[in-house]
Amino acid sequence: MIDRKSEKEIQSFLQEFPAVAILGPRQIGKTTLALDITTAFDPVPIYLDLEKPSDVFKLREPEDYFEQHKGTLIILDEIQRVPELFPILRGVIDQRRREGYRTGQFLILGSASLELLKQSSETLAGRIAYKELSGINVSEINYRQAGEQDKLWLRGGFPDSFLASDDDASLRWRANFISTYLEREIPQIGPRIPAVVLRRLWTMLAYSQAGQINFAQLGANLDVTAPTAKRYVELLEDLLLVRTLRPWAGNIGKRLVKSPKVYIRDSGLTHALLNLTTMDDLLGHPVVGGSWEGFVIENLLFSLPDSCTAWFYRTSAGAEIDLVIEKDAKTRVAIEIKRSMTPAVTKGFHLGSEDIGATARYIVYPGKGRFSVAKGITAISIIDMMKEVAAL
Repeated sequence: MIDRKSEKEIQSFLQEFPAVAILGPRQIGKTTLALDITTAFDPVPIYLDLEKPSDVFKLREPEDYFEQHKGTLIILDEIQRVPELFPILRGVIDQRRREGYRTGQFLILGSASLELLKQSSETLAGRIAYKELSGINVSEINYRQAGEQDKLWLRGGFPDSFLASDDDASLRWRANFISTYLEREIPQIGPRIPAVVLRRLWTMLAYSQAGQINFAQLGANLDVTAPTAKRYVELLEDLLLVRTLRPWAGNIGKRLVKSPKVYIRDSGLTHALLNLTTMDDLLGHPVVGGSWEGFVIENLLFSLPDSCTAWFYRTSAGAEIDLVIEKDAKTRVAIEIKRSMTPAVTKGFHLGSEDIGATARYIVYPGKGRFSVAKGITAISIIDMMKEVAAL
């Protein structure tokens, strides 16, 4: 059992809100975490898997079922399968509020933000707290042990992949995960898209990891229109499998690029799509730089306070910053990401930092120490950068 950093936050939410939703792709560890959090609850929580017909049958009269178990936390897993429950939950929660039951009533688990957020945001506003559960991150492993950070980067953050007996077993797990999503999960949740088209799309995104996305070109490669290609990418984003990072849009009188950068959120899935089994395979592949950038960004965004926003910065003249974290006009952190033990910044980073008025400048590299590489620029490890971000 790997201790998840999200556990305490979810426990706090259960003490503050009637309903709490944990969102994340399948197999990311939502159910394991939910059951672990509620181990000490009294009375013992009720767990319903809404993919099981027998559990769905129990909710054929949901108001009566919830009334019978008033005072007991009910865990509803894969709730996007039964979206008609959301209006009922609102009525139950409001009725219980009048009776003095205010917190810790429902723990909702969902494998897609697409339907879950659409439904709950309309019906449970002010009654629900959300927590996105990402893959295992650097702060949750023994990062001081030699090779563990690289193992996480290679295999990704899905628990079964990271904890597999060897690299071959890990790759087999991820390959099966991808096939299952393409053939079963996505057709059940989103529009009917041929699995072969989605696999081509996913593989193209893996090859262009950390690159700016051109929907017209992507559509041409898939034999679909640019708007259709955009919808396909948005579907993967809604399923929490892909992240798009928007360009910084401050008014500084520069010609800024407008296309977002796109990342497959789990580095292990990127490597599986490219059939990279070992660290040697990865380090010898052209995707290595983009993969490392995506891995670092996912770890940093895990630590990002709600008060901050993340961007990248690029001008047509060549000024560029991999990641800009902005808290307010007085706090802008410029972060360059390098897969090198002797990292150095480019002229573009200096220019970009001046353009945005960066208040702090860092290079995240794969080592463990911290040192100055130029005036005002510090080379820093992932874990230390996560701490810096969390403290903003």
